[in-house]
Amino acid sequence: MPSSSSSSSSPFPSFLTFFSFLISLSSSLNSDGLSLLALKAAIETDPSHLLASWSDSDSTPCHWPGILCTRDRVTHLSLTNKGLTGYIPSELGLLDSLQRLSLAFNNFSKPIPVHLYNATNLVFLDLSHNSLSGPVSDQIGELRNLRHLDLSSNSLNGSLPKRLTELTELVGTLNLSYNQFSGEVPPSFGNLPLIVNLDVRHNNLTGKIPQVGSLLNQGPTAFSGNPSLCGFPLQTLCPEAQNPNVIPENPQNPKSLNGNFQGYGGGRATRGSGAAATVAVVSSIFAVMGVVSLTVWWFRRKAEVGKRDEGKSGKGSPEENSEGDLEGQDGKFVVIDEGMNLELEDLLRASAYVVGKSRSGIVYKVVAGRGSGAAASIVAVRRLNDGDATLTFKDFEYEMESISRVHHPNILRLRAHYYASDEKLVVTDFINNGSLHSALHGGPSSSLSPLPWSARLKIAQGAARGLAYIHEFGARKYVHGNIKSTKILLDDDLEPYVSGFGLARLSQGASKKLSSSQNMITTSIMGPSMTTPSAMYLAPEVREFGGKYTQKCDVYSFGIVLLELLSGRSPNAGSETDGGKGLECFVRKAFQEERPLTEIIDPALVPEIYAKKQVVSTFHIALNCTELDPELRPRMRSVLESLDRIKSQ
Repeated sequence: MPSSSSSSSSPFPSFLTFFSFLISLSSSLNSDGLSLLALKAAIETDPSHLLASWSDSDSTPCHWPGILCTRDRVTHLSLTNKGLTGYIPSELGLLDSLQRLSLAFNNFSKPIPVHLYNATNLVFLDLSHNSLSGPVSDQIGELRNLRHLDLSSNSLNGSLPKRLTELTELVGTLNLSYNQFSGEVPPSFGNLPLIVNLDVRHNNLTGKIPQVGSLLNQGPTAFSGNPSLCGFPLQTLCPEAQNPNVIPENPQNPKSLNGNFQGYGGGRATRGSGAAATVAVVSSIFAVMGVVSLTVWWFRRKAEVGKRDEGKSGKGSPEENSEGDLEGQDGKFVVIDEGMNLELEDLLRASAYVVGKSRSGIVYKVVAGRGSGAAASIVAVRRLNDGDATLTFKDFEYEMESISRVHHPNILRLRAHYYASDEKLVVTDFINNGSLHSALHGGPSSSLSPLPWSARLKIAQGAARGLAYIHEFGARKYVHGNIKSTKILLDDDLEPYVSGFGLARLSQGASKKLSSSQNMITTSIMGPSMTTPSAMYLAPEVREFGGKYTQKCDVYSFGIVLLELLSGRSPNAGSETDGGKGLECFVRKAFQEERPLTEIIDPALVPEIYAKKQVVSTFHIALNCTELDPELRPRMRSVLESLDRIKSQ
């Protein structure tokens, strides 16, 4: 039957080569174009007639709708939300230069063809919201360059592919939710990078969630909707773990040691040696994994808060408690913003959900409120990695006070912080539309449609305004130190907020060479030698030569964000073919060679022809920001003024 050829295990390459040869005798179209015509033939319904112009009379497919090319080779195929009905043909696996494939929000059916995984240069694969069925072959592990994978909202079944853990370049969310996957969660999934969010909601998974590796770092929402799944972080206990002698929690007693961080599952601790045992267990997990779930931390902190409450109502004096807090032994919670009506105990009783992870720590959305009738308060809680243990409470508090003084509408506001000798938390506003990175590349926190040009310009201007304010605040020359698209958050009106200011150094601890808090603020916020997993955002003087981080480094990083916002590409786009120079090199070379703008910009911007002049002007601003010589880069104030002038063009 003709439909079975798309997923057959027959000698496909030789047959297709012969087939392509026959076609080429009567067509001038190149091999990439022939593969795309196979997709056109596999589509039964095309309501917008998008593919009508795909013709074998052309010599190249590079001007076809939904296609982007580099050097006459297809690198981007995007047909998102076009109402297409059909199946995915095996011939797409012959697009060996394809980096981005998005067929989301259509009605493609039948299995994903195994030969699709021959397109090993894929960096972005989104097949979500279709009607795809059948198992996912383990050959998906061949896509070693893949950074984004979304197969959600289909009818895929079978077991979870174990070789997904070989996709070591993944970032963001590995989204397999709303399918029909069955069987157990493979323990090998614990080998997924810590910065990857796993989403297997609403499948038919069974058994106990393995308590290994990065699986310990997932929130309960990652596994919800699987009735036969049990174990941490779900509240469903596995049969062998149920204990009829467990004392139920008393939610009315804030001093109860049966802490339950709602939304993450319950736990209990007893006084004295029991609490110490809990600390020992948690500490051992941290030593092995490098990460401790905020939930587990919450359990033991709840006991400590209860003890402090008893001290406050008993004989202990405020002065004695304060002195102990300064040493960071018992922990100290400090509210920076008087408008925040939450205290530590409110956070302890709150529901929490993992919304982001990086090497600097984990970010939780925390929903809290006082009393059953009070409106819920939503904040973001970042748990910093311990890093260098020499960071004292005095140093930490000094930095937090310095950060809190920087107020601007486009800078994420610090609300509170918590310090203990082994824990550091930072509480900020929660911005519910996710990050610019998610808006551009997809992610769990973004449900946005492709951003129009007006929104992108607004985001660029707002982020520039916030960063310029940081650079000009006070007499000291502050730097942000970690500007990238994940640090620019968007609210419901797409107003940007620069986040992460001052936290890059805190997550690593204080330098052992420092002896005073006065030096701390100068060194940590004004110019450390930075390391970051997103190396392409780093200025070359830092990335290649390990130089000191300056304000001109922030300007370079912002320029990369602008290029990302304009092109829709990741910062390392093209890095495999240009010696690791990435997006900046790709765009600069494209302008030097005077390539068509359609080869450079995000495909979503192509229809907005009226904005061509503004887009080109913004590209020039970005290229000025990313000059190799720091002295040639403009100040952020000049960048902001240039962006503001674009509105009047």
